Amino acid sequence: MNDLTGLVGVDVPIVLGPFGGMSSVALTARVSGLGGLGSFGLYGYSADRIRATVGALREATPRPFAVNLWLGVTEPEPTAEEWERHVEALRPLLEEMGVTPPPMPERFLPTFEEQWEAVLDTAPHVVSFVFGVPSVAAVEEAHRRGIVVIGTATTVDEAVALHDGGVDAVVASGFESAGHRGSFLRPVPESLVGTFALVPQMVDAVPIPVIAAGAVADRRGVAAAFALGAHGVQAGTAFLATQESAVAPGHRRAIAGTPAHGTVLTRAMSGRFARGVPNRAVRSIEERDAIAPFPIQNWLTAHFRAEAARRNEPELLSLWMGQAAALARHEHAHEVFAELVAGLPPERVSPSE
Repeated sequence: MNDLTGLVGVDVPIVLGPFGGMSSVALTARVSGLGGLGSFGLYGYSADRIRATVGALREATPRPFAVNLWLGVTEPEPTAEEWERHVEALRPLLEEMGVTPPPMPERFLPTFEEQWEAVLDTAPHVVSFVFGVPSVAAVEEAHRRGIVVIGTATTVDEAVALHDGGVDAVVASGFESAGHRGSFLRPVPESLVGTFALVPQMVDAVPIPVIAAGAVADRRGVAAAFALGAHGVQAGTAFLATQESAVAPGHRRAIAGTPAHGTVLTRAMSGRFARGVPNRAVRSIEERDAIAPFPIQNWLTAHFRAEAARRNEPELLSLWMGQAAALARHEHAHEVFAELVAGLPPERVSPSE
């Protein structure tokens, strides 16, 4: 048993990537039940929804699981003129899906404070963060309630900042990873470090467990990560492609057919840089060159994305996936998990496995 498995109470150091807006109780519970650490992304969740979700996870599995929160989100205050301009830029896609352009909401997201209170109340085994360093008070309160705290870093400097902030482990998120880039000390274009350059430098820089994320989709990626000193691996796209995930069927099919050069970093769908397929929605938005700031863009595109998911129209979805998407070849979570376990050094697997 290594530092990470002992820290979070799992059998093997395999972590499910948290999918903000695309998590499912079924997949999270399945990975935890198999002996890894299932994760559930709480982006945009109200306090009541967080409490209900953690309750559902506890009913689905007695094993440890993690929930994930975003830091550093500022509630925007666009003027009426700015709002109309943002809506107008997306009007063709909204109308294509038969969605009436929405009025400006009272707020775009729940506050971190209300989300954090709900997380503390429900006390999951682990809470992970992206886009920043949680406050010392937040970390201390989590520890007081027996909650393990994991941070996410895209550079060595970010990992050092997280360690100095008191987190228990850090995810080394390489630029190959799917979804949003969690950079917070420097702009994303200045923080694009590959997983297998980032991991050994981070291991040398901080004395806490380092979890490799990005381009880890099969046993080869796992073996490489541990050869470079990682204490665990986090896999996202490989699990996103399984039947247990919450994505639309068209999204699953797109993952299997996307080569390493087939993804891009784009702000089109959310207003923040994220890695995914440049489908028709992405191309249309980028061509208009009128992308609203986050979270306004994300809130607006969600209106046509929801209908596109219902109709299974992948060209109008956020097709988040990493550069190793073509290696995601399994239909079910247990198959992905077994493939990843096959890459672990023997001493990293508990006797129960």
